[in-house]
Amino acid sequence: MDFTFPPLLTAMVDRGNGLLWGSVLIYLLIGVGLYFTIMTRGIQVRYFGHMFKLLRSSRQSNGGISSFQALSTSLAARVGTGNLAGVAVAIYFGGPGAIFWMWMTAMVGMATSFVESTLAQAYKVDHGDNTFRGGPARYIERGLGLRWLAVLFSICLIIAFGLAFNSVQANSIAQAMEQAFAIPTWVMGLVLMAVVAPIIFGGLKSIAKVAELVVPLMALLYLVLALAVVALNISDLPAAFMTIIKSAFGLEQAAGGAMGYAISQAIMNGIQRGLFSNEAGLGSAPNAAATASTRPDHPAAQGFIQMLGVFLDTLVICTATAAIIIMAGPELLAGEENNGIQLTQMALSSHVGDWGGMFIAVAILLFAFTSVIANYSYGESNIEYLAGRRAPIAVLIYRLAVLGMVMVGSVASLGAIWNFADLSMGMMAVINLVAILLLSPIAFALFRDYDAQLKAGKEPVFDPSKFPKLANKVDPNAWPMRK
Repeated sequence: MDFTFPPLLTAMVDRGNGLLWGSVLIYLLIGVGLYFTIMTRGIQVRYFGHMFKLLRSSRQSNGGISSFQALSTSLAARVGTGNLAGVAVAIYFGGPGAIFWMWMTAMVGMATSFVESTLAQAYKVDHGDNTFRGGPARYIERGLGLRWLAVLFSICLIIAFGLAFNSVQANSIAQAMEQAFAIPTWVMGLVLMAVVAPIIFGGLKSIAKVAELVVPLMALLYLVLALAVVALNISDLPAAFMTIIKSAFGLEQAAGGAMGYAISQAIMNGIQRGLFSNEAGLGSAPNAAATASTRPDHPAAQGFIQMLGVFLDTLVICTATAAIIIMAGPELLAGEENNGIQLTQMALSSHVGDWGGMFIAVAILLFAFTSVIANYSYGESNIEYLAGRRAPIAVLIYRLAVLGMVMVGSVASLGAIWNFADLSMGMMAVINLVAILLLSPIAFALFRDYDAQLKAGKEPVFDPSKFPKLANKVDPNAWPMRK
C-alpha cells in the first residue's frame, strides 16, 4: 500500500527538495560550518579532549535531565537507519571516497553543533518540573524577536521529525523483521505501539532515561562487531583506507578520464549522507540540548557535549559501517539491487556468516526504535511552544498521532509523505542556519567567557549580567543572576 499526492503537488515537492537538498543546503551547511570553525579557531580540534573530560561528569543533574541524558537523546535521533543504510547508499552511488567527505562534513558540522546547542542552552526556559525546554523556536523568538518565524520552524519540525520520520523508522523496523524473522508487518506495528506508548506518555524524563540506557549499549555492541571485522581483516585495513582517499580525489578514475565526475559524485553523496546522519545545523538536536542541567553550569558546556555527538555519529559509527562494507570487497557493489541496507547485510554476512544479516535486522530495530522516541521528544517540545496554556491537550493529541503514524508506517510505504517531510526538514534547516548565523556573536561571546574562566583555573559559571545582548531575554528561573 502506498500513499501519493496529486501529480502537480508531487512535482512541486520534488522541485523544492531538488533545490534545497541539491544545492542551497549543501553550500549553506558547509559554508556556515566553515565560518564557525574559523571564528572559533578550530574549536573541534582544540577542545577535542575537553569534550571527553566533560563527558565524565555529564551524569550529574540534580534530579533533572543530565547532560549525558540529553546527549543520549540527541544520539538516539542521529543514530538511526542512516548509519546502516545511508552509508551503504553513499558508497554505492559515490564510491568509497564518499566516506572521506562524510568525515569532512562531520568535522565542520561539529562547530555548527556547538553554536546551535550553546544558543539553545542560553535561551532555554524553566518547565516547572526541574527540567527545561528550548531549541531554535525559542532562540528565534527570544533572540531575534521573530515569533512568526519560530512558529514556522516548529510546524516544519513537527511534520518532519514528530510525525513523518517516525513512520519511516517504523517502516524500516517492520520490513527488517519481516525479512529476517518472517514477522508480519502489522504484528510488528502493534508491538511497536505497545512498547513506544508507555515511554512517550512518560514524558521527556522517561525518554531521556530510556535513551541513556539503550543508546550506549546498542552503539557499543555494533562497534564491537565492527572492530571484530576489522581485526579479522587487519591486513586489508591500509588498503581500505587508501581506497577511501584515492576515491575521494578521483585518483583511481584518473586513468580512465572520469576523474571530475568521480570526485563530484563522491563529494555530493558524502556531504548529503553526512548531513542527514549527524543533523548538525538542521535545528533538531538543540531541542535535546536545551533540556539539560549542565555541568559546569554554563551554556557552552552542553555545546561541547553535543559536539561530541556529531563525532560519535559520523566519525565513529558511520565509519564502522563503512569498514564492514569496504573490507567485504568491491564485487558487492556490482549488483544494482545492493544499494541500501541489503549492501550492509551482505557485507556483514560475508565476514561472519548468515547470522550477520539477522544482526543487522536487530541493529535496525534498536537504532530505529530509539530514533522514534527521540524524534517524538523534539516534536513535544515544539508542540508545547505552539500550544502555550493548551499544551496538555495538544500533547495528548500529538502522542496519539505519533502512535498512529508508527502503525501506519509499519504496514504502508508512505513515499509521498516522506518526500514532503524532506521538504519540511529542508525549510527548518534554512530557518535555523540563518538564525544561528545572526545570533552567532552571542555564541562566540559565551565561548570566550567559558574559555577565559577555564584558562584562569576556574570551573566556568554563566552570569547573564555580563552579557548585555542577553538582557531581558534569558529566563531568570533557568539562569539566575549571579551576585
